[in-house]
Amino acid sequence: MLYLTSDKFPIFIPFGVIGFYRYFWYIIRILAFFAYRPVPLPLNPTYVASEDVTIIVPTIDAGEEFIEAARTWLQGDPREIIIVTEERMRGPLEELAAAVDASKIRVLTVPYANKRLQMVEGIKHTMTDIVVFADDDALWPPTMLPYILACFEDQKIGGVGTSQRVTPVGSKLTVWEVLAAFRLSIRNVEIAASTHIDGGVPCLSGRTAAYRTIILKDPEFLHGFTHDLWLGKYHLNSGDDKFLTRWLVSHGWNTYIQCCKEAELLSTMKPNWRFLKQVLRWTRNTWRSDLRSLFKERYIWHRFPYVAYTMVDKLFNPFTLLVGPCLVIYLIVKSTKSVQEGGYHLPWWDIVLSYFVWLLVTRTAKLLPHLWHRPEHVIYVPAFILFGYYFAVMKIFALLTLHETAWGTRAGIGDPTTATKAMDHTSTDPDAPNMPWLQEKTVPEPVASEGIASEMREWDPEAVVYVRKD
Repeated sequence: MLYLTSDKFPIFIPFGVIGFYRYFWYIIRILAFFAYRPVPLPLNPTYVASEDVTIIVPTIDAGEEFIEAARTWLQGDPREIIIVTEERMRGPLEELAAAVDASKIRVLTVPYANKRLQMVEGIKHTMTDIVVFADDDALWPPTMLPYILACFEDQKIGGVGTSQRVTPVGSKLTVWEVLAAFRLSIRNVEIAASTHIDGGVPCLSGRTAAYRTIILKDPEFLHGFTHDLWLGKYHLNSGDDKFLTRWLVSHGWNTYIQCCKEAELLSTMKPNWRFLKQVLRWTRNTWRSDLRSLFKERYIWHRFPYVAYTMVDKLFNPFTLLVGPCLVIYLIVKSTKSVQEGGYHLPWWDIVLSYFVWLLVTRTAKLLPHLWHRPEHVIYVPAFILFGYYFAVMKIFALLTLHETAWGTRAGIGDPTTATKAMDHTSTDPDAPNMPWLQEKTVPEPVASEGIASEMREWDPEAVVYVRKD
């Protein structure tokens, strides 16, 4: 390549600068990842799972995998598990609950399959200080809840997330599941690094995340959560975890990620091409949320500047990634001409080979945290490289189709606008007992005081009236 650059060196300067910039920040991220430390277990914990934790699981199609997942949740001894589903699934879910532990698991229903309304139904029935939202297939280690609760010893912490790993749906991981595992490994590094650098995180993943109930019981939150509109007219159902994370940031709460084996969940991914539809939905949610955080709400800039930087970086990432192939194509065209006609010395195959080797080395380096534990997955690195370029194109497509709010991978998800309007109508009907928290409530304003910790308020779950701590 040095022989090639001698022909037209200035062409390569901008791309060299881009490469230096990206790998400089990658090295910083790796160093922060190794410097990160999870919060240790306290000697005298303030919160105990058996008294202070309710697990809420919104689902519409839970099957046998739910039984395995629920058994892992119960190992942490939560006070209660609340399953929220639609009416037609009550019977099957109650049977599954009975097969695990009917005394600890309660099944609630909503008339419409709508994840956010299901989550709110669970919040309404929660009587503990901490709520943990979990996917119906998330498998936990026995130490998950103690390590999550350890973070809440800091009274400024409002939400806690965990590291994640992929477990196969079948006997072994498919290529789609390996791609998902690669993505999660990279994400684990990123969120641990951002937690260490400035304490922030782009998103507390909805697969498993814990929150203080006082935050979720706030009528302002409940209304905003169920009436979340993109551009004022596209009602959102997915992206609940992004909304929750932004709410914490904009209301003065901190977050923490417990990135360690003791708090690492196992989750299944789509084992076939439908994984791409999942990624498309996640990508649209990321675009919407990051644009809101950076340019509308803007709290992220002064509260978690490093996370703000990563969000800006991801805005441009698909475009800078596609610059590489465009340059290679340009060089190939130039290499087909003679030097006398303004062409380059190196043959086209040398350029292609050099580029592929560079990609193989750099992408393998980024996947080392995963390959260290699963070295046999190195054969999937070329597939990951191809997926990276597909993902860059997908991100641009997602940006142009942010008005598409359908779930994409699950049938039976109710239209969020129709479902919310129906629930609002129910909540204002004096004869209807469901969802009274969506009615208007008068909540006393907190007395001004110094520090977030001193502004903690206790909640009465019946009256939803907030009282300042002494």
